[in-house]
Amino acid sequence: MSSPAEFYNSLPPITKAYGTLCLVTTTAATLKLLPIYYIALIYGEVFYHLQVWRLLTNFIFLGPFSINFGIRLLMILRYGVQLESGPFNRRTADFLWMMIFGASTLLVLSAIPFFESYFMGVSLVFMLLYVWSREFPNATINIYGLVQLKIVHF
Repeated sequence: MSSPAEFYNSLPPITKAYGTLCLVTTTAATLKLLPIYYIALIYGEVFYHLQVWRLLTNFIFLGPFSINFGIRLLMILRYGVQLESGPFNRRTADFLWMMIFGASTLLVLSAIPFFESYFMGVSLVFMLLYVWSREFPNATINIYGLVQLKIVHF
């Protein structure tokens, strides 16, 4: 790719949309344009004040700008692209359904007091990583460009 615009335009649709939403939400929250309170999953606000957007917005915040945010965004790009252009090639609706099912499962689990979480974007990213590791069991990963490891899953 010769430019960032070409790279961005080459991304599959669901990965592009999810990555863009995560980047925009984190940028808006960091610049204090979007109070984090309004995107957090607070079930009391969802049920008593009908703030149903919280059921979706908690998945598009990956934390404040940091190295962890960058790594999570790279995980979305790397594993989302490989899944969407590999096992889910020409099956965008199936990939979207997998993301919706994973998000719904996380919402149900977060309703249990022991598993309560206000932001589940990171959990959704790790769900992508898990599915990727199951679809590519013989893949080799590169950690920070220093170490190459063969994937081990249980």
